[in-house]
Amino acid sequence: MDERRTQLIGAALGLFAHHPPEDVSLDDVAATAGVSRPLVYRYFPGGKQQLYEAALRSAADELEQCFAEPQTGPLTRRLVRALERYLAFVDGHDAGFMALLQGGSVVQTSRTHAIVDEVRRAAADQILFHLGFQPGHEAGPRLRMTVSTWITVVEAASLMWLDEDKQPPVTELRDWLLDHFLALLMASATRDAETARIVRHALDLEEGDGPVGELARRMLPVVGDKGHLLNL
Repeated sequence: MDERRTQLIGAALGLFAHHPPEDVSLDDVAATAGVSRPLVYRYFPGGKQQLYEAALRSAADELEQCFAEPQTGPLTRRLVRALERYLAFVDGHDAGFMALLQGGSVVQTSRTHAIVDEVRRAAADQILFHLGFQPGHEAGPRLRMTVSTWITVVEAASLMWLDEDKQPPVTELRDWLLDHFLALLMASATRDAETARIVRHALDLEEGDGPVGELARRMLPVVGDKGHLLNL
């Protein structure tokens, strides 16, 4: 990509990270990049809409890489690293996370929505890859629904986290999201043979003192003396 174009996209991303797109003008982008307004139009003749879509595409490319991990080691350790990258992106872009990826802007179009949907699909594909599905081998509907539901939760929780002045601490949010994924996966495994097989294989790689064991230990006091009602 042309270096000047990359510079302009970077300037736009920095502005969109702290202001709604409708509040950012081409003059703002030009001033931030230290160039003239005509130069911005030279690279983005479609004006602000084209620049916004290019910035969104750049952010989407970065987000798509958040869940990319080698398919080795415990599943939970891989997801922890992926969540750390994702939440670091959210933290770094702050209010721009909503502006760039969550809609509500006058510059939202079918193309921008398509880019956002692509990020969600890419994240789902990466999670399914971690669960053992190679490209071209589609998971069943219950497992795909489980993964897509969790991605929606991650997105919604990130927005709420920003709205709550980034509380709880990001490490607590990360661990809660991991717990949520494990709970969803386990619940789906009780109703779907494919998910149950995936869970059994994943558990073989887990460590006794890892997130799965810790979640199980934390669940016991919650059940407490009510366990007899569930025949536990």
